Amino acid sequence: MTDALSLNPDHVRSLLSKVVPPDGRLRLNPNSAEQDLAKLVLGVVAFLRQLMELQAIRQMEAGLLTPEQEEAVGTTLMRSEAALHQIAAAFGLAPGDLALDLGPLGRTI
Repeated sequence: MTDALSLNPDHVRSLLSKVVPPDGRLRLNPNSAEQDLAKLVLGVVAFLRQLMELQAIRQMEAGLLTPEQEEAVGTTLMRSEAALHQIAAAFGLAPGDLALDLGPLGRTI
């Protein structure tokens, strides 16, 4: 999976280290801690699901999956996306709220 993504870990670490608020301070709000944590966790899960989807597309395009495997992967990805949206809604979050701002890399969703 890593080969297909061709990511340089040092480059990714360097870019992610730059992803901080403009003043460099972490902003915490005790009144929204649960929602903020849910937003972060679900955002990371949504990002990982997107990476898995891209990997599945690459494998399908390369002819590495049988039709049954393609069907299983597609069904799994659709169900996981629906579950993410359902859990996000339980915390009052819309799917667009799960986008993570990765600074120079852009937004995840």
